[in-house]
Amino acid sequence: MKAIAYRQHDLPIDDPQALIELDLPEPQPGPRDLLVEVRALSVNPVDTKVRRGSPTDAPRVLGWDAAGVVRAVGSQVTLFQPGDEVFYAGDLTRPGSYSERQLVDERIVGHKPRSLDFAQAAALPLTSITAWELLFDRLGNREGAGQGESLLIMGAAGGVGSILTQLARQLTGLTVIGTASRAETRDWVQSLGAHHVIDHSRPLAPQLQALGVPEVSQVASLTHTDQHYAQLIEVLRPQGKLALIDDPAQLDALPLKRKSLSLHWELMFTRSLFQTDDMIRQHALLDRVSALIDDSTLRTTLGEHFGVINAANLRRAHALIESGKARGKVVLAGF
Repeated sequence: MKAIAYRQHDLPIDDPQALIELDLPEPQPGPRDLLVEVRALSVNPVDTKVRRGSPTDAPRVLGWDAAGVVRAVGSQVTLFQPGDEVFYAGDLTRPGSYSERQLVDERIVGHKPRSLDFAQAAALPLTSITAWELLFDRLGNREGAGQGESLLIMGAAGGVGSILTQLARQLTGLTVIGTASRAETRDWVQSLGAHHVIDHSRPLAPQLQALGVPEVSQVASLTHTDQHYAQLIEVLRPQGKLALIDDPAQLDALPLKRKSLSLHWELMFTRSLFQTDDMIRQHALLDRVSALIDDSTLRTTLGEHFGVINAANLRRAHALIESGKARGKVVLAGF
């Protein structure tokens, strides 16, 4: 079975050995596993973070977004059968989607949207789960119940921001304000449904004042939280909520106290990492996203297609993600 992996975690992505091609044994499904033939995958910041930050004794296969076809199922599988087209983000503790076939627990897999091809579908799982859990589970929003409230999305043109903007605009009554610093990313965020777009490279408060929104009730900080932290506290209204997904080196929570602000972390791998009792909610969530895609409420966030799945193209994709200039999701399809 063809796969792409890394052996050394400290190599720059322009080194040909940073990601290499190899042959691995065919995996065998456990009781609740699906064996999926991977047709397409997308690359996320977590791929680059693991490659750069996690030493490994054996080749490690990355990849936490895929769409493909079920080829075999474990003895206890009830949600899928061979031949089903699926999409999923997988599990940090298991080999990833940079391989021709992959094992994944059925409880974190959804049925692929019928209206999308495999590449378009592969752009969605990890970011959809992250955005959905952030918006509804962490920030506590309810569908159709956000009138009079506002959400500021920092880094709205990225993978998570691209689907979060759509979910917030289409499923809640929130006023959605996205941030982007380049003309092409501003246009992208606007096209996804943001009511307003401001520039995160400039002071936030004056831009919000100019919009007539001097304070926001919620902030989703998706990147560079440490750089913007003081400004986010400034623009949040008293008793507001701050949710984040990135990894600031240090974060002092004490400045939140004066406004009674609450801090929320989102990691979409938590359920699979800890095998939580509600792990199957990610299956239901992905099936809901699939239905919303098929009824044209949401759209794919595919930004760039980098061609077939091989080591060279994956190195290119990692380089773009590391540059911080990606718009939407970077996708590859076919071995």
